[in-house]
Amino acid sequence: MLRCVVAEDESLLRDALLQLLRETWPELDIVAACDDGGSALEAIAAHQPDVAFLDIRMPGLTGLEVARAMADASPRTQIVFVTAYDQYAVDAFDRGAVDYLLKPVARERLEATVARIKARLASGDAGQAQIAALLAQLGKALPSASRQPPLVWLTASSGAETRLIMVEDVAYFQSDSKYTVVMTAQGESLLRKPIRELLDVLDPNIYKQIHRSTIVNLKAIASVTRDESGRGIVKLKTRPETLSVSQPFMSLFRNM
Repeated sequence: MLRCVVAEDESLLRDALLQLLRETWPELDIVAACDDGGSALEAIAAHQPDVAFLDIRMPGLTGLEVARAMADASPRTQIVFVTAYDQYAVDAFDRGAVDYLLKPVARERLEATVARIKARLASGDAGQAQIAALLAQLGKALPSASRQPPLVWLTASSGAETRLIMVEDVAYFQSDSKYTVVMTAQGESLLRKPIRELLDVLDPNIYKQIHRSTIVNLKAIASVTRDESGRGIVKLKTRPETLSVSQPFMSLFRNM
């Protein structure tokens, strides 16, 4: 049975796509349905699916970033991008290395996509060289995301005290049950906001997800090393502890 990972951050659209996939490709085993890029990348690395449906716009890692990381994490996985932007997608995707679906996904379009995926899987062509060129083209053509200005400061609790913390002073964020640990040089505080929501409001050029449960400030990193298993170890400038980088996320440091 062929395996699939679906990544779409809008729950209604994700549920609709899952339902259409079950109807049009009933023999497909959907092994994970994710709502952010980091979870999608980890699921793809863990399951090595035959196909991944990736929303281009997701919290944290975008679909394009997940696809780039897949060259190492799961190179044989066929990619289908899910997008609302047809003005740049048509020319780019006509090369045939990957496919795309416009939101909301139409049954006829999905059926055609499934037929093309099956043909590529049967031929054994992963099209990695074409995919790399396509991702570079899409990165230049992708419209700028309409996001709010990045978060500048936040309030977090430390015992009975409420602290005002400048975001630039945060070395890393780490999920802890219902809370998120905010770690600075002065120590830890607790924030009542999940990691996934932070990904929407942090500057993506400075704060990077390195694990499903960890976001690090790139300016706070002293060094990154790789252990024998391929996992990364981050040493910080202002904190004694080290942070683990999940193996699929190591590709994000390749050009840094």
